[in-house]
Order: sequence, then C-alpha cells, then structure tokens
Amino acid sequence: MNRYHGRVVAITGGAQGLGLAMATRFAAEGATVAVADVNAEALAGPLRADVVDVTDSVQVNAWIAAVVEDFGRLDVLVNNAGIIRDNRAEDITDEDWHAVLDVSLTGSFHCARAAFGPMKRQGYGRIVSFSSMSWRGNFGQANYVAAKAGIVGLTRTLALEGARHGITANAIAPGLIETPMLASMNGPARDKLTGKIPMRHTGKPEDIAEAAAFLAAEAAGYITGVVLDVDGGISIGSSIR
Repeated sequence: MNRYHGRVVAITGGAQGLGLAMATRFAAEGATVAVADVNAEALAGPLRADVVDVTDSVQVNAWIAAVVEDFGRLDVLVNNAGIIRDNRAEDITDEDWHAVLDVSLTGSFHCARAAFGPMKRQGYGRIVSFSSMSWRGNFGQANYVAAKAGIVGLTRTLALEGARHGITANAIAPGLIETPMLASMNGPARDKLTGKIPMRHTGKPEDIAEAAAFLAAEAAGYITGVVLDVDGGISIGSSIR
C-alpha cells in the first residue's frame, strides 16, 4: 500500500513503543515522517527526529513550523506523547498531577493548535490523539484518567472546529499493548489483567499503528470526533460466561 505517498506525518513520542511503530508504518506506506521526543538518545534512526518537549508551546510551535518549512505541508499530526505517575488520589502530588496533564493533555493541545494553521491553509488535515481505555475511570490513575478523558473532549471539539476546513480529529484508546510501559508490570498483575481481555491476549504496537494509519488516511475523511477502542474487547464490559 502507498496511501501516504506525498503526505507529511508528524508524531510526538515517536522514539519508541507505539510512536515508533506508527512512524515505521507511515513511512512504509510512503509518508515523509517527522518524529519528536524528549529522549534524545532514543531518537537515532533514519527518520527526521527532533528533541521537543511538548509541554513547551514555544518548542512545539518551532517544530511544527520547521516541518512545514522543510516539507511544504503537514497532513497528519499524531499526538502520542504521554507519561504515567500512578497513585491513589490522596497520594498524588501536585508535581505528578501537573506532569501527567501537561504532557498528555496540554502537550496534545499545543501540537493541535500549532498544526491547525497549516492544515486549514491547505484545506486538509488529520489529527489522531491518544486516549486510553482508562479514560472511563481507573483505580489509582486520577491524573492519567483526567488527561485521557480530556483528550476525548479535546478531540471532539477539534473535530467540530476542523470539519469545514477538511480537517478530521479522532482519538485512539489502546488497551493492554506490548510496550515498555506494560513490560514493567509484574507477572501476577499482568496475568490478571490479560485474563479480563475477551481475546485473552495483549495487543501489539502494530495493532495501534494499523488503527492510526486507517484514521489518518484520506479515505477516512468522513470519520471525525470518534474514539476508537483498540483493546481486544476489554472496554465492552464483563461477561457471565
């Protein structure tokens, strides 16, 4: 497939895990890919890579402007950068609250705001932002859940504001995916969670890359404001069988 020939894709948190899988997928389909991450060491690779802190709007604006200047356009923005600082609500510090919200939610806003101008001028754009299956609520993740639920609201608003300009905005809510974050979970806890997945296995980064490549495609132009669960069915609910 060559759906992204001539398209320019910008991905945050693109140095590893889901971001790297998506960058690889878009590039394989012909896209020019620019990735951003705060981890300078992990950014080494064949794709254009920039050290960008998405919590800093000045850095984000400069990055998006440079991508547009160098490649002439910006067709797809993938807001993937995110962190976790899990704890019970009464034990979450101010620092951990703001850190998670600043990277996941405020960072996504910074990037979307910077991308909206170029996308409006060209009359075309796709914004894919990352929520989580946890956005509906999850024990010990008040900060993370607030950020990921905020992504849903942000996405729906961007969809409304971008529709008349040929810009779609959608969110992906991954379930348990084989990433470095999941790898840090101990065996019993991991097995317990996996047992709740109707498909009885975790997902792969490539599953997320497939979803992103679909939502960001030109052919998906009539899909906007949705949250796509990619979670093996865990968000559906429990079963008595």
